[in-house]
Amino acid sequence: MSQTQKSIFRSIDWVVILLYVILVIWGWFSVCGASYDFSNPNIFGWESNSGKQLVWGGTSFVLAMFIMLVEKRFYESSAYFIYAAVIILLLVTIFIAPDTKGSHSWLPIGPVKLQPAEFAKFSTALALGKFMSEYSFSLSSSRNFMSVVGLIVLPMVLIIAQHETGSALVFFAFFLMLYREGMTGSLLFTGFITVVYFVVGIRYSDTPMSYLPVSVGEFTVILLAMLCTIGLMWVYCRNLDEVKILLAIGLGTTALLLLFAFFVIPFNICPVMLVVNISMVFYLLYKAIYYKLANYALVGLFCIFSSGFYYICDTLFDHLEPHQRIRIEVLLGMEDDPRGAGYNVNQAKIAIGSGGFSGKGFLNGTQTKLKYVPEQHTDFIFCTVGEEEGFLGSVGVLITYLFFIWRLIFLSERQPDTLGRVYGYSVVSIFIFHLFINVGMVLGLTPVIGIPLPFFSYGGSNVWGFTILLFIFLRMDAERELKKNKY
Repeated sequence: MSQTQKSIFRSIDWVVILLYVILVIWGWFSVCGASYDFSNPNIFGWESNSGKQLVWGGTSFVLAMFIMLVEKRFYESSAYFIYAAVIILLLVTIFIAPDTKGSHSWLPIGPVKLQPAEFAKFSTALALGKFMSEYSFSLSSSRNFMSVVGLIVLPMVLIIAQHETGSALVFFAFFLMLYREGMTGSLLFTGFITVVYFVVGIRYSDTPMSYLPVSVGEFTVILLAMLCTIGLMWVYCRNLDEVKILLAIGLGTTALLLLFAFFVIPFNICPVMLVVNISMVFYLLYKAIYYKLANYALVGLFCIFSSGFYYICDTLFDHLEPHQRIRIEVLLGMEDDPRGAGYNVNQAKIAIGSGGFSGKGFLNGTQTKLKYVPEQHTDFIFCTVGEEEGFLGSVGVLITYLFFIWRLIFLSERQPDTLGRVYGYSVVSIFIFHLFINVGMVLGLTPVIGIPLPFFSYGGSNVWGFTILLFIFLRMDAERELKKNKY
C-alpha cells in the first residue's frame, strides 16, 4: 500500500465506517431471523437467503475498500460517463429483464440477479454533483434548474417503465438536496400541499357535509387553495393590506355561502368558491403587470394549480395500477381488506406488537417463522426486528440510523467544494427517504411501495448499491482531510 493510500485510510471517517459495519451485521442477523427454515438450519449455505446475504455483505466490504483506493478526481471526471452507462443499462433492462412479479427490473447474471435501479442512485448523485459544481452554475437560472430536473427525471422514467414505481419515487429525495443548495422552498411546499390535496380529496370525495349537497373533500381542497394562495402572497409579495383584503373577501364569501346554504336554499357552494379563487388569479395577474413583479404571477399560477388539482385527482387515482390503488385506499381507511391489500401491513403490525418490550429472542419469532408476513426478509424486514428484538431493538435500529444520518450531514457540511457537498447531501436525502418510507410502510403510515431498508433488506443490489453510494462520499471526505493535513 502506498503512502497516499495509507494516509487516505487514516483520514477516513471511522465513525461512519463503524455505523456501516453495525448496520450490515445487524441486517444479516435480521435476514437470518426472517428467512430461517427449521427443515434446513444451515444459515451459512448458499441455498439459504442468510447465506447469500452473508456473501453480499462480505463482498460489500471488499467493494468498499476498492472504492476507497480510487481518487476523487476519477469520480469527478467520469461522472457523466457513469451516469450515461447506467442510463443505457436501465434502458436495456426494460427489454431483456424477465418478468418478476410483474416487474422487468432484475437482470440475471449467473446464479444471481442484479437490479440496475439501485445503482442509478449513486450515478445520478455523481452527475448532479458534477453539473452543479460547474463554474457560474446557479439554481436560480431556469435553464440550469430544468437541466438538473432532467438529470433526476430521466432515470425515474426508465425505472417506471420497468414497473418499479417504488424505486422511481426514491429519486424525489434529490429535491431535498436541491433545497439545501438554494432551491426555493415554495417548490417543496407545493409538493407537500399537493400530497395533502390528493389525500383529502380522495379520502373525503364521497363524504357529504351535514345537510348540504357538498363534498367535504372538494370543499376542503378549494378552501385550502384559497388560504395557501393568500399565505404565499404574504410570504412572497409582502403587501399586508392586499392580504387582509383578499382574506376578508375569501373567508367572508365562504361564510356567507355556508349560511345561505344552511338556512335558505341548500346547494353546492364549491363552484362559487371556485369562482372566487379564479377572481383572485385575475387580481394577482393584474398586480403582476401593474407592479412588474413575477412573484404575483407565480402565486397566481399556484392558485390555478391548487384550484384545479382536485378535479384531476380522480383521474390520477384511476390511472394507478389496481394493486397500488387498493393499497392507498386501505392506508386512508377507505377500504378494509385484511386478507388482501392490507394483509402485509396487518401481519407486520401483529409481528411487531407480539415482540413486546424486549422481543422473543433470535429465531424465536412465531409470525416470521410461520411465514405470516409476506416479503418479511425484504421490504418488511423491520417487523422481524420488532418481533425478535422488541421495542428496545426497534428503537436501537432507529437511533443507529439517525446517528448515521446525522454524521453524514456533518460530513456534508464540511465539504470544501460543491461536488462533495452536493453528493453528500444526495446520500443523506436517499437514506432519509428509504428509512422514513420503509419504516412507515411497515407501521401502516405510508403506502406499501416496495422500498428496502438500507443494509437490512435482503438483496445484493441493495447492499452493493448503498455501499457504493456511501463509500464514494467517504472517499471524497477523506481527501478533504488529506489536503487539510498537507497544509
